[in-house]
Amino acid sequence: MKDPAPGVRPPGRTWRRLPEPATRGPRKREAPETGRRLTTVTDMWARLGAWYRRHAGVRARSALAAAAVVAVVVAVAAAAFLFLYHRSLLDSLDGDARRRADAVAAELTRTDPTRQASGAIPPERGDLTPVQILGPDGAVVASSPSVRGLPPLTPLRPQPGRTEREDRRLVPGQSDTYRVAALGVARADGTYTVLVGESRGAVDDSVEDAGALLLLGCPFLIAVVAAATYLFVGRSLAPVEAMRRKVSVVTADRLGERVPVPEARDEVARLAETMNAMLDRLQTQVDARRRFVADAGHELRSPVTTLRGGLDVLAARSLAARDADLVDLLTAEVGRLDHLVDGLLWLARADEHGLHVRHTDVDLDDLVDAERRRLAARHPGLRITADPNPTRVHGDAGQLARILRNLADNAATHASSAVRLTVAPSADGHTAVLGVADDGPGVPLAERDHIFERFVRLDPSRDRDSGGVGLGLAIVRQLVAAHHGSVVVDEAPGGGALFRVVLPTKPNRPPNPAHDNTDG
Repeated sequence: MKDPAPGVRPPGRTWRRLPEPATRGPRKREAPETGRRLTTVTDMWARLGAWYRRHAGVRARSALAAAAVVAVVVAVAAAAFLFLYHRSLLDSLDGDARRRADAVAAELTRTDPTRQASGAIPPERGDLTPVQILGPDGAVVASSPSVRGLPPLTPLRPQPGRTEREDRRLVPGQSDTYRVAALGVARADGTYTVLVGESRGAVDDSVEDAGALLLLGCPFLIAVVAAATYLFVGRSLAPVEAMRRKVSVVTADRLGERVPVPEARDEVARLAETMNAMLDRLQTQVDARRRFVADAGHELRSPVTTLRGGLDVLAARSLAARDADLVDLLTAEVGRLDHLVDGLLWLARADEHGLHVRHTDVDLDDLVDAERRRLAARHPGLRITADPNPTRVHGDAGQLARILRNLADNAATHASSAVRLTVAPSADGHTAVLGVADDGPGVPLAERDHIFERFVRLDPSRDRDSGGVGLGLAIVRQLVAAHHGSVVVDEAPGGGALFRVVLPTKPNRPPNPAHDNTDG
């Protein structure tokens, strides 16, 4: 088969347009790299700013701010001083050049410069100032020995009586710069020009020396200002620190504490007075609440006792099934009310007289075993298990039993099917860890710090249907604190709530959280 002629498409074939060659060069990769660098720098500054906001206190921030302000002021002042100092030296240099030019011009008006070409401008003793006299045609007609044989120092040609200046190097390659003053002098045969040069070396050296002194002295001044600010702000904040230390020890049991009021009638003193007024209001409210709790407990004790006695009399009689069920229901409700009154009275006594711990050797494993039996009898529908490892502490047996009973009742109230009690000594034997776990809904993380407060009831699943009043756990916390221990609530391994009580095995020995390693 013959090849088709050039430019003729063979039958049954189609042509495809070849891709056009790229007219643009390869993409530059500098932009993405630049963007990454900018992002890295931005992130670095963001992290630095975040660290500064977290860790820099008022004293450090004030010192840095004062140092920054002083640095800016000193930099501006130093720049202004160097500029003015430089201008002053240049003005002095221009004045010397003008006086020398006036002296040469005065001599020029009295004599013929063409007769003095060989030495009409003798240098003063010890003076190497370059001087030239230019004729009307711009040619050098006289010069001082230091520039003899050189072309005109500058192309400036001022009018008679006028002076012009510029900075020039007289010899190519020479490092020294001269301030050349050009003065126009009128004579009968034309306008002459007197050129006088003054070296700028001394001026530049003086400015550099002044700049070096400022460069060395300014950081020292800034450091002194920063240190002084840090010290003075710290002294000014000393009353605030005293207030902080005093407020840190104010608790519900120590509301009588008051912050010290500085003698100076300033903002800090007004802050102290405001805080003391706030503490007064808090103490008044807390005292009123405590009186109410105590009064309510005492006033309810007699009616509750009367109700319980009346219900016991009714229960002893032969009643119809419906009436018997009603008496049982009322007896249970009176029991709850009696439990509430007992808690109110206990808290009232603790607030008024404090807790008195009768220290004896207590076997926690015996308390756990007794509580397991009691709980199993009261809640036959729950699976009650215990792991009572031999553990002995020094404390009040009655109060420790109440801690365990309140935690166990709380767990049984909210458990779905099981409650587990555990006790074991820590690895070093310094603390004992008591655990009470249930498989109920658990305690939300946000509520774990508030669940031990008085009259706190979680909503909705863990407390609304239980009939609790929020006193049992508050009593637990006070009793544990009286034994120098700690109590926390976590999530149980299988779900639910796990209350852990850490108690020292020796009297008055604070517990070490690192030893709290017993699983619930």
